[in-house]
Amino acid sequence: MKTYKLTAFEKDGEKILDEAFQASNDDEAKAAGEKMLEDKNLLDKTHRCTSPSGKLVLFHP
Repeated sequence: MKTYKLTAFEKDGEKILDEAFQASNDDEAKAAGEKMLEDKNLLDKTHRCTSPSGKLVLFHP
C-alpha cells in the first residue's frame, strides 16, 4: 500500500482538508479521493490528490 495525500482549498487559498490515506495504486487512490470529497461535500472545491512520487492523480481547479 502507498500513502496518498488529499487536499482541498477555499477560493481564497485556505486549506479546508488535508488528509493522508492508503491505496494500492493510482486508480484506487483516485476513486477513494473522490469518495472522501463527496462524503465531505467538497467535490466543488479546489482539490488535488497526489501520489507518494508527487504525481497528480486527481485535480479540480
